[in-house]
Amino acid sequence: MNTQTPSLTIGAVAKRAGVPIDTIRYYEREGLLPEPLRRASGYRSYNETAVSRLRFIRRAKDLGFTLEEIRDLLALSADRHRGVKAVRQRAERRLAHIDARIAELTRIRQGLEQLIEACPGRGDPDQCPILRALVGEEPQA
Repeated sequence: MNTQTPSLTIGAVAKRAGVPIDTIRYYEREGLLPEPLRRASGYRSYNETAVSRLRFIRRAKDLGFTLEEIRDLLALSADRHRGVKAVRQRAERRLAHIDARIAELTRIRQGLEQLIEACPGRGDPDQCPILRALVGEEPQA
């Protein structure tokens, strides 16, 4: 099958790419996926390139890239001169962001663990260290 011959319906593309139909329409509106050709009936008609592009977007999202970053990655993937270096730089920035987020979540987790340990799980809600922390009061020793 010629990958450039539009012959796939939006439903077929969605199934092959593993995304909902609404996601395809959204990506078209956002410019991540080119507008497809239309059949005489007005229905969208896609080719295998659309399936590949949707899989690329889905995998990039799974790795934590934002849609704006994915837009850049898609553009860079076609750049034969500087594309790979720039893609690596974007991936390194994403990894640094993820590491910072993990550090932040670890700090939050430790704080929550301390509050849970300090909470007796019974008694007056006004004395609950978790509730007091949520309203901005310092926990009582």
